Amino acid sequence: MNLACASCPVRDKAACSVLSIDERNALAKAGRTISLKRGETLFHAGDTNALCATLTSGALKVRSIDQDGSERILALVHPAGFVGEMFRPFADYDVVALGASELCVFSQPAMTEALDAYPSLTKALFRRSQEDLHESRALLELSGKASAARKVATTVASFAQAASDSPCHPAQTFNLPLSRGELADFLGLTIETVSRQLSRLEQDGVIRKNGTRGIDLLDPARLQLVSDQGY
Repeated sequence: MNLACASCPVRDKAACSVLSIDERNALAKAGRTISLKRGETLFHAGDTNALCATLTSGALKVRSIDQDGSERILALVHPAGFVGEMFRPFADYDVVALGASELCVFSQPAMTEALDAYPSLTKALFRRSQEDLHESRALLELSGKASAARKVATTVASFAQAASDSPCHPAQTFNLPLSRGELADFLGLTIETVSRQLSRLEQDGVIRKNGTRGIDLLDPARLQLVSDQGY
């Protein structure tokens, strides 16, 4: 499917937002839109010339598979996030849809040409990669000695911020992109511990669970406090 930049839900947040309308229209001619269902893979570890993509809706996980077949989630990609191997001959990790997802995709050669043609896009993607690196370091720190309460609260807070249209305020209503089991694996906890911590946040009036994965954020300040200090 051809790109429709004018109606793109992340047109003001994605890296391509730095381009002029004419530049964006020119770039769009080299890309296309694809849809992924939950569990479908954008590319696998070892794929050559893996696609480069901006996520416009849904959520993705970046994962590796251990020798024993166990999955390890290395990162989550939220709308406006960018994935792809620009300077390596093959992909190092799998990128898998966590739910119904839409992506704006480009071949590796087409994206390389775009970076040469539009220095502002290069800077924007570099800035985004720095932000992703910061988030990865924060995740490594969180997965260490942090309490279960801090791990769960911090992750919920990050999902709320990712779902927001504002850089300053988290979304009041959003869905958890991970199942309880995936969230447990992601944080190095048990499913029971994750469930207990979510229930505690609900009992304390911080959140309200809405269906299987829906979350209503009732007290953002208290959520941030638990994220920073735990209970």
